[in-house]
Amino acid sequence: MNGSLLQYQAAVVGFMVAFLLALLLTPVVSQAAWWAGAVDRPSDGRRLHERPTPLLGGLAILMAVAIPAFALGNRHGLWGVMAGAILMALLGAFDDIHPLHPGVKLLGMMAIASIPAWLDITIDHFSLPVIGVHNLGWWQFPLTVLWIVAIANIVNFIDGMDGLAAGFCAIAALTFAVLAASLGRADAAALSAILAGATLGFLRYNFYPATVFMGDAGSLMLGYLLAVLAISGVLKTAAAVSLLFPLVILALPILDTSFVILKRLKYRRPIYEADSSHFHHRFAAIGYSQRRAALTVYAWCVCLSMFALAVHFVPNHRRGWPLASVLTLTFFGVLALAASIYVVVVLEIVKRSHLRLPRAAGRDRDDTPKAA
Repeated sequence: MNGSLLQYQAAVVGFMVAFLLALLLTPVVSQAAWWAGAVDRPSDGRRLHERPTPLLGGLAILMAVAIPAFALGNRHGLWGVMAGAILMALLGAFDDIHPLHPGVKLLGMMAIASIPAWLDITIDHFSLPVIGVHNLGWWQFPLTVLWIVAIANIVNFIDGMDGLAAGFCAIAALTFAVLAASLGRADAAALSAILAGATLGFLRYNFYPATVFMGDAGSLMLGYLLAVLAISGVLKTAAAVSLLFPLVILALPILDTSFVILKRLKYRRPIYEADSSHFHHRFAAIGYSQRRAALTVYAWCVCLSMFALAVHFVPNHRRGWPLASVLTLTFFGVLALAASIYVVVVLEIVKRSHLRLPRAAGRDRDDTPKAA
Protein backbone atom coordinates (compact mmCIF):
# COMPACT_ATOMS: atom_id res chain seq x y z
CA MET A 1 0.00 0.00 0.00
CA ASN A 2 2.80 2.38 0.92
CA GLY A 3 4.64 1.49 -2.29
CA SER A 4 1.58 2.33 -4.38
CA LEU A 5 1.12 5.60 -2.51
CA LEU A 6 4.74 6.55 -3.26
CA GLN A 7 4.19 5.77 -6.94
CA TYR A 8 1.19 8.08 -7.13
CA GLN A 9 3.08 10.75 -5.20
CA ALA A 10 5.70 10.46 -7.93
CA ALA A 11 3.02 11.54 -10.40
CA VAL A 12 2.39 14.74 -8.45
CA VAL A 13 6.09 15.48 -8.06
CA GLY A 14 6.72 14.62 -11.72
CA PHE A 15 3.99 17.04 -12.79
CA MET A 16 5.55 19.92 -10.83
CA VAL A 17 9.11 19.13 -11.97
CA ALA A 18 8.07 18.88 -15.62
CA PHE A 19 6.13 22.14 -15.36
CA LEU A 20 9.12 24.02 -13.93
CA LEU A 21 11.55 22.47 -16.42
CA ALA A 22 9.35 23.55 -19.33
CA LEU A 23 9.20 27.08 -17.94
CA LEU A 24 12.99 27.20 -17.69
CA LEU A 25 13.98 25.35 -20.86
CA THR A 26 11.55 26.80 -23.40
CA PRO A 27 13.23 30.26 -23.62
CA VAL A 28 16.63 28.56 -24.04
CA VAL A 29 15.41 26.32 -26.85
CA SER A 30 13.61 29.27 -28.44
CA GLN A 31 16.83 31.26 -28.57
CA ALA A 32 18.71 28.27 -29.97
CA ALA A 33 16.08 27.94 -32.72
CA TRP A 34 16.68 31.58 -33.70
CA TRP A 35 20.41 30.91 -33.93
CA ALA A 36 19.86 27.74 -35.98
CA GLY A 37 17.44 29.47 -38.35
CA ALA A 38 14.59 27.14 -37.41
CA VAL A 39 11.95 29.83 -37.76
CA ASP A 40 8.41 29.63 -39.13
CA ARG A 41 7.81 32.62 -41.38
CA PRO A 42 4.21 33.41 -42.48
CA SER A 43 4.46 32.92 -46.23
CA ASP A 44 1.00 31.74 -47.27
CA GLY A 45 -2.67 32.14 -46.43
CA ARG A 46 -2.76 29.07 -44.18
CA ARG A 47 -0.54 30.65 -41.54
CA LEU A 48 -2.44 32.38 -38.74
CA HIS A 49 0.56 34.14 -37.19
CA GLU A 50 1.87 37.40 -38.63
CA ARG A 51 5.51 37.46 -37.55
CA PRO A 52 8.44 35.02 -37.73
CA THR A 53 8.33 32.62 -34.77
CA PRO A 54 11.01 30.12 -33.70
CA LEU A 55 10.25 26.42 -33.94
CA LEU A 56 11.69 23.42 -32.03
CA GLY A 57 9.83 24.27 -28.82
CA GLY A 58 8.95 20.58 -28.77
CA LEU A 59 12.54 19.84 -27.75
CA ALA A 60 11.96 21.81 -24.54
CA ILE A 61 8.82 19.75 -23.89
CA LEU A 62 10.81 16.58 -24.58
CA MET A 63 13.50 17.46 -22.04
CA ALA A 64 10.90 18.50 -19.49
CA VAL A 65 9.24 15.08 -19.91
CA ALA A 66 12.37 12.94 -20.25
CA ILE A 67 14.21 14.10 -17.11
CA PRO A 68 11.51 13.17 -14.57
CA ALA A 69 10.39 10.17 -16.66
CA PHE A 70 13.84 8.56 -16.66
CA ALA A 71 14.03 9.24 -12.92
CA LEU A 72 11.05 6.91 -12.44
CA GLY A 73 13.17 3.93 -13.44
CA ASN A 74 12.77 1.37 -16.20
CA ARG A 75 9.51 -0.15 -15.03
CA HIS A 76 7.23 -1.68 -17.67
CA GLY A 77 9.48 -0.61 -20.51
CA LEU A 78 9.30 3.09 -19.61
CA TRP A 79 12.80 3.83 -20.88
CA GLY A 80 11.97 2.16 -24.19
CA VAL A 81 8.85 4.30 -24.49
CA MET A 82 10.91 7.41 -23.84
CA ALA A 83 13.50 6.28 -26.39
CA GLY A 84 10.67 6.24 -28.94
CA ALA A 85 9.58 9.72 -27.81
CA ILE A 86 13.12 11.02 -28.31
CA LEU A 87 13.32 9.50 -31.79
CA MET A 88 9.91 10.92 -32.71
CA ALA A 89 10.97 14.38 -31.54
CA LEU A 90 14.22 14.16 -33.51
CA LEU A 91 12.32 13.07 -36.62
CA GLY A 92 10.00 16.04 -36.21
CA ALA A 93 12.91 18.42 -35.56
CA PHE A 94 14.65 17.30 -38.73
CA ASP A 95 11.41 17.87 -40.65
CA ASP A 96 11.12 21.34 -39.10
CA ILE A 97 14.57 22.27 -40.39
CA HIS A 98 14.71 20.28 -43.65
CA PRO A 99 11.19 19.18 -44.71
CA LEU A 100 11.01 15.46 -45.43
CA HIS A 101 9.05 13.71 -48.15
CA PRO A 102 5.72 12.55 -46.64
CA GLY A 103 6.52 8.91 -47.48
CA VAL A 104 9.91 9.03 -45.77
CA LYS A 105 8.39 10.72 -42.74
CA LEU A 106 5.63 8.10 -42.54
CA LEU A 107 8.12 5.22 -42.70
CA GLY A 108 10.13 6.81 -39.90
CA MET A 109 7.02 7.17 -37.76
CA MET A 110 6.04 3.54 -38.37
CA ALA A 111 9.49 2.33 -37.37
CA ILE A 112 9.36 4.35 -34.15
CA ALA A 113 5.80 3.23 -33.41
CA SER A 114 6.99 -0.38 -33.54
CA ILE A 115 9.11 0.18 -30.40
CA PRO A 116 6.17 0.11 -27.95
CA ALA A 117 4.74 -2.90 -29.83
CA TRP A 118 8.08 -4.68 -29.41
CA LEU A 119 7.90 -3.84 -25.69
CA ASP A 120 4.48 -5.56 -25.51
CA ILE A 121 2.64 -2.24 -25.14
CA THR A 122 -0.05 -3.30 -27.57
CA ILE A 123 -3.79 -3.09 -28.07
CA ASP A 124 -4.23 -6.79 -27.42
CA HIS A 125 -7.96 -6.57 -26.67
CA PHE A 126 -10.84 -4.16 -26.38
CA SER A 127 -13.98 -4.32 -24.29
CA LEU A 128 -17.42 -2.76 -24.56
CA PRO A 129 -20.51 -3.37 -22.43
CA VAL A 130 -22.52 -5.17 -25.16
CA ILE A 131 -19.70 -6.79 -27.14
CA GLY A 132 -17.67 -7.79 -24.10
CA VAL A 133 -13.93 -8.55 -24.25
CA HIS A 134 -12.54 -9.28 -27.69
CA ASN A 135 -8.92 -10.47 -28.05
CA LEU A 136 -7.13 -9.30 -31.18
CA GLY A 137 -4.49 -12.01 -31.50
CA TRP A 138 -1.63 -11.18 -33.88
CA TRP A 139 -3.61 -8.18 -35.18
CA GLN A 140 -2.56 -6.36 -32.03
CA PHE A 141 0.86 -5.50 -33.51
CA PRO A 142 -0.14 -3.80 -36.80
CA LEU A 143 -3.13 -2.20 -35.06
CA THR A 144 -0.87 -0.75 -32.35
CA VAL A 145 1.53 0.71 -34.92
CA LEU A 146 -1.40 2.14 -36.88
CA TRP A 147 -2.91 3.66 -33.71
CA ILE A 148 0.33 5.35 -32.65
CA VAL A 149 1.09 6.72 -36.12
CA ALA A 150 -2.50 7.95 -36.50
CA ILE A 151 -2.60 9.79 -33.16
CA ALA A 152 0.84 11.31 -33.75
CA ASN A 153 -0.35 12.65 -37.10
CA ILE A 154 -3.68 13.98 -35.89
CA VAL A 155 -2.03 15.91 -33.05
CA ASN A 156 0.39 17.26 -35.63
CA PHE A 157 -2.56 18.33 -37.80
CA ILE A 158 -4.22 20.44 -35.08
CA ASP A 159 -1.00 22.28 -34.27
CA GLY A 160 -1.87 25.28 -36.39
CA MET A 161 -2.97 27.90 -33.87
CA ASP A 162 -1.25 29.42 -30.85
CA GLY A 163 -1.68 27.17 -27.83
CA LEU A 164 -4.14 24.77 -29.47
CA ALA A 165 -2.14 21.52 -29.51
CA ALA A 166 -0.37 22.23 -26.21
CA GLY A 167 -3.62 23.01 -24.39
CA PHE A 168 -5.40 19.99 -25.83
CA CYS A 169 -2.53 17.65 -24.92
CA ALA A 170 -2.46 19.03 -21.37
CA ILE A 171 -6.18 18.33 -20.91
CA ALA A 172 -5.93 14.86 -22.46
CA ALA A 173 -2.84 13.94 -20.42
CA LEU A 174 -4.43 15.05 -17.15
CA THR A 175 -7.50 12.97 -17.96
CA PHE A 176 -5.39 9.91 -18.76
CA ALA A 177 -3.48 10.45 -15.51
CA VAL A 178 -6.68 10.33 -13.44
CA LEU A 179 -8.01 7.29 -15.31
CA ALA A 180 -4.72 5.39 -15.16
CA ALA A 181 -4.33 6.09 -11.43
CA SER A 182 -7.86 4.86 -10.71
CA LEU A 183 -7.19 1.68 -12.73
CA GLY A 184 -4.01 0.90 -10.80
CA ARG A 185 -1.63 1.89 -13.60
CA ALA A 186 0.79 3.93 -11.52
CA ASP A 187 3.54 4.22 -14.14
CA ALA A 188 1.14 5.35 -16.86
CA ALA A 189 -0.43 7.80 -14.41
CA ALA A 190 2.98 9.26 -13.54
CA LEU A 191 4.04 9.66 -17.18
CA SER A 192 0.66 11.21 -18.04
CA ALA A 193 1.03 13.70 -15.18
CA ILE A 194 4.57 14.54 -16.31
CA LEU A 195 3.35 15.10 -19.86
CA ALA A 196 0.58 17.39 -18.59
CA GLY A 197 3.03 19.41 -16.51
CA ALA A 198 5.44 19.85 -19.43
CA THR A 199 2.75 20.98 -21.86
CA LEU A 200 1.25 23.42 -19.36
CA GLY A 201 4.69 24.92 -18.71
CA PHE A 202 5.26 25.25 -22.44
CA LEU A 203 1.81 26.82 -22.87
CA ARG A 204 3.09 29.82 -20.91
CA TYR A 205 5.06 30.78 -24.07
CA ASN A 206 2.86 29.17 -26.71
CA PHE A 207 -0.54 30.72 -25.87
CA TYR A 208 -1.52 33.70 -27.99
CA PRO A 209 0.54 35.65 -28.84
CA ALA A 210 3.00 32.77 -29.06
CA THR A 211 6.71 33.49 -28.81
CA VAL A 212 7.67 29.92 -29.78
CA PHE A 213 6.07 27.01 -31.63
CA MET A 214 6.47 23.34 -30.72
CA GLY A 215 6.85 22.39 -34.39
CA ASP A 216 6.68 18.79 -35.58
CA ALA A 217 9.31 18.01 -32.96
CA GLY A 218 6.66 18.60 -30.32
CA SER A 219 3.41 17.60 -31.98
CA LEU A 220 4.65 14.22 -33.24
CA MET A 221 6.24 13.41 -29.89
CA LEU A 222 3.14 14.46 -27.92
CA GLY A 223 0.86 12.45 -30.19
CA TYR A 224 3.14 9.43 -29.81
CA LEU A 225 3.09 9.66 -26.02
CA LEU A 226 -0.68 10.19 -25.83
CA ALA A 227 -1.22 7.14 -28.03
CA VAL A 228 1.08 5.00 -25.87
CA LEU A 229 -0.51 6.26 -22.64
CA ALA A 230 -3.98 5.47 -23.99
CA ILE A 231 -2.80 1.88 -24.47
CA SER A 232 -0.82 1.34 -21.27
CA GLY A 233 -3.09 3.37 -19.02
CA VAL A 234 -6.55 2.45 -20.28
CA LEU A 235 -6.78 -0.05 -23.15
CA LYS A 236 -4.67 -2.75 -21.48
CA THR A 237 -7.04 -2.90 -18.50
CA ALA A 238 -10.19 -4.87 -17.79
CA ALA A 239 -12.37 -1.74 -17.76
CA ALA A 240 -15.72 -2.53 -19.36
CA VAL A 241 -15.65 0.55 -21.57
CA SER A 242 -11.89 0.81 -22.08
CA LEU A 243 -12.28 1.53 -25.80
CA LEU A 244 -14.61 4.46 -25.09
CA PHE A 245 -12.13 6.45 -22.98
CA PRO A 246 -9.40 7.26 -25.54
CA LEU A 247 -11.93 7.79 -28.34
CA VAL A 248 -13.84 10.38 -26.28
CA ILE A 249 -10.75 12.08 -24.84
CA LEU A 250 -9.06 12.29 -28.24
CA ALA A 251 -12.29 13.09 -30.11
CA LEU A 252 -11.25 16.63 -31.10
CA PRO A 253 -8.19 15.78 -33.22
CA ILE A 254 -9.83 12.59 -34.51
CA LEU A 255 -12.88 14.52 -35.76
CA ASP A 256 -10.76 17.33 -37.17
CA THR A 257 -8.49 14.97 -39.09
CA SER A 258 -11.41 12.82 -40.31
CA PHE A 259 -13.21 15.90 -41.65
CA VAL A 260 -10.10 17.19 -43.43
CA ILE A 261 -9.23 13.82 -45.00
CA LEU A 262 -12.80 13.28 -46.21
CA LYS A 263 -12.85 16.75 -47.76
CA ARG A 264 -9.54 16.15 -49.53
CA LEU A 265 -10.78 12.80 -50.85
CA LYS A 266 -14.02 14.45 -52.01
CA TYR A 267 -12.09 16.96 -54.09
CA ARG A 268 -9.53 14.32 -55.16
CA ARG A 269 -6.58 15.97 -53.48
CA PRO A 270 -3.73 14.08 -51.77
CA ILE A 271 -4.54 13.52 -48.09
CA TYR A 272 -1.09 14.85 -47.10
CA GLU A 273 -1.63 18.11 -49.00
CA ALA A 274 -1.92 21.09 -46.65
CA ASP A 275 -5.01 23.27 -46.85
CA SER A 276 -7.21 25.55 -44.74
CA SER A 277 -9.92 23.08 -43.72
CA HIS A 278 -8.89 22.44 -40.12
CA PHE A 279 -11.02 23.61 -37.21
CA HIS A 280 -8.59 26.40 -36.34
CA HIS A 281 -8.66 27.77 -39.90
CA ARG A 282 -12.44 27.68 -39.92
CA PHE A 283 -12.66 29.50 -36.58
CA ALA A 284 -10.42 32.20 -38.03
CA ALA A 285 -12.60 32.39 -41.15
CA ILE A 286 -15.65 33.42 -39.11
CA GLY A 287 -13.76 36.07 -37.19
CA TYR A 288 -12.70 34.28 -34.01
CA SER A 289 -9.45 35.53 -32.53
CA GLN A 290 -6.83 32.90 -31.82
CA ARG A 291 -7.34 33.37 -28.10
CA ARG A 292 -11.11 32.92 -28.33
CA ALA A 293 -10.82 29.93 -30.67
CA ALA A 294 -8.31 28.19 -28.40
CA LEU A 295 -10.44 28.77 -25.30
CA THR A 296 -13.51 27.45 -27.13
CA VAL A 297 -11.65 24.28 -28.08
CA TYR A 298 -10.31 23.90 -24.52
CA ALA A 299 -13.87 24.10 -23.16
CA TRP A 300 -15.01 21.47 -25.67
CA CYS A 301 -12.14 19.15 -24.69
CA VAL A 302 -12.89 19.59 -20.98
CA CYS A 303 -16.56 18.67 -21.55
CA LEU A 304 -15.56 15.52 -23.40
CA SER A 305 -13.02 14.57 -20.74
CA MET A 306 -15.53 15.15 -17.94
CA PHE A 307 -17.95 12.81 -19.69
CA ALA A 308 -15.25 10.11 -19.98
CA LEU A 309 -14.42 10.49 -16.28
CA ALA A 310 -18.10 10.37 -15.35
CA VAL A 311 -18.56 7.11 -17.26
CA HIS A 312 -15.72 5.61 -15.27
CA PHE A 313 -16.38 6.99 -11.80
CA VAL A 314 -20.17 7.15 -11.52
CA PRO A 315 -21.17 4.06 -9.51
CA ASN A 316 -23.53 1.43 -10.83
CA HIS A 317 -25.00 -1.80 -9.54
CA ARG A 318 -25.44 -5.15 -11.22
CA ARG A 319 -29.20 -5.08 -10.73
CA GLY A 320 -29.68 -1.58 -12.09
CA TRP A 321 -28.52 1.99 -12.07
CA PRO A 322 -29.34 4.31 -9.16
CA LEU A 323 -31.26 7.43 -10.15
CA ALA A 324 -28.37 9.67 -9.02
CA SER A 325 -25.97 7.82 -11.32
CA VAL A 326 -28.33 8.07 -14.27
CA LEU A 327 -28.85 11.79 -13.72
CA THR A 328 -25.11 12.43 -13.34
CA LEU A 329 -24.20 10.54 -16.51
CA THR A 330 -27.04 12.22 -18.38
CA PHE A 331 -25.83 15.65 -17.27
CA PHE A 332 -22.25 15.12 -18.42
CA GLY A 333 -23.37 13.34 -21.58
CA VAL A 334 -25.69 16.21 -22.52
CA LEU A 335 -22.94 18.70 -21.68
CA ALA A 336 -20.48 16.95 -24.01
CA LEU A 337 -23.11 16.68 -26.74
CA ALA A 338 -24.13 20.33 -26.35
CA ALA A 339 -20.51 21.47 -26.62
CA SER A 340 -20.06 19.38 -29.77
CA ILE A 341 -23.27 20.74 -31.32
CA TYR A 342 -22.21 24.29 -30.46
CA VAL A 343 -18.93 23.86 -32.34
CA VAL A 344 -20.74 22.37 -35.36
CA VAL A 345 -23.25 25.23 -35.38
CA VAL A 346 -20.50 27.83 -35.12
CA LEU A 347 -18.32 26.28 -37.82
CA GLU A 348 -21.10 25.38 -40.25
CA ILE A 349 -24.13 27.68 -39.85
CA VAL A 350 -22.26 30.81 -38.74
CA LYS A 351 -19.62 30.22 -41.38
CA ARG A 352 -22.26 30.12 -44.12
CA SER A 353 -23.84 33.35 -42.91
CA HIS A 354 -20.43 35.01 -42.97
CA LEU A 355 -19.86 33.78 -46.50
CA ARG A 356 -23.26 35.03 -47.68
CA LEU A 357 -22.77 38.53 -46.32
CA PRO A 358 -19.79 39.44 -48.55
CA ARG A 359 -21.55 37.95 -51.57
CA ALA A 360 -24.71 39.96 -50.86
CA ALA A 361 -22.62 43.08 -50.39
CA GLY A 362 -20.94 42.39 -53.72
CA ARG A 363 -24.29 42.05 -55.47
CA ASP A 364 -25.51 45.31 -53.88
CA ARG A 365 -22.47 47.09 -55.22
CA ASP A 366 -23.00 45.60 -58.69
CA ASP A 367 -26.68 46.65 -58.69
CA THR A 368 -25.92 50.23 -57.74
CA PRO A 369 -26.63 52.55 -60.72
CA LYS A 370 -23.48 54.00 -62.19
CA ALA A 371 -23.15 57.78 -62.48
CA ALA A 372 -23.25 59.11 -66.02
